[in-house]
Amino acid sequence: MSPKQLEGLIIKNYSGFYYVQDDTGIVYACKVRGKVRETLLSGDRVVFTPLEFGQGILEKVLPRENELYRPRVANVSRVLIVMAYNQPKPDFSLLDRLLFLAEYNNIVPYIVLNKCDLDGYESVADILRYYPRFYRVIRTSAREAIGIEELAEAIAGEIAVLAGPSGVGKSRLLQRLTGQSKVRTGSVSAKIGRGKHTTRHVELYPLPQKGWVVDTPGFSVLDLPGLRREDLTGYFPDFAAYSEDCRFSNCIHYREMDCGVKKALENNEVLPSRYKNYLTMLTEIMDKERIY
Repeated sequence: MSPKQLEGLIIKNYSGFYYVQDDTGIVYACKVRGKVRETLLSGDRVVFTPLEFGQGILEKVLPRENELYRPRVANVSRVLIVMAYNQPKPDFSLLDRLLFLAEYNNIVPYIVLNKCDLDGYESVADILRYYPRFYRVIRTSAREAIGIEELAEAIAGEIAVLAGPSGVGKSRLLQRLTGQSKVRTGSVSAKIGRGKHTTRHVELYPLPQKGWVVDTPGFSVLDLPGLRREDLTGYFPDFAAYSEDCRFSNCIHYREMDCGVKKALENNEVLPSRYKNYLTMLTEIMDKERIY
């Protein structure tokens, strides 16, 4: 890196410009030098040459810690998986997929139960009973400003991504965390119980206590990465203790005899929906293996 070059963070991509913030907080609107071939993402650390009038030339992308595909964002260290008490009810399949994605990418996940000011404890009872043994669960109300301080402390100094179905209050939580009211929010359709999507692109918003938070566009649909069937169980920390009781060391907790995880399921020690979602992902992985 030459003396005239700086390091910075891509905070958004808009109208052909990459907006890069340097370590002093100054933001430059950068174009990409032709030799840069990588796909650039919000969250990328880059080297750039500052020019006049707040412009810059992006020279190089620094190595990434990780990369998420939905949303497309790099170097995430925290994932806030947002579900609602009600309106809409929690999507356990999506919750478990997002938790898997966090484990796969070595990202610390938090389960955020928003709209705790609404009725609907029955909808989240399984989450509150089971998941806190393995993941941190934070109850919030963006509308009533409940739990916001605890949530802010959890992601201070980090790059955090908001994930989850639309309508659960991600944009309103983003407003609370950043103190910015310009983020658009949507309501929930009474007919289908899903949120009306309002976010259009991936952008990093600064946190008052340093760090960044990303708003994810749309309803998250996560494709499973390429991994072997026997590796999936390692991303389910709640299976670990029971796996020690399996007869076979390479047990995938599917059709094997004397499976410790299935015994735990029968004894109500493993949440049925959790095991069901594991099998769904396992089947998808096995189907891909057959194709290739």
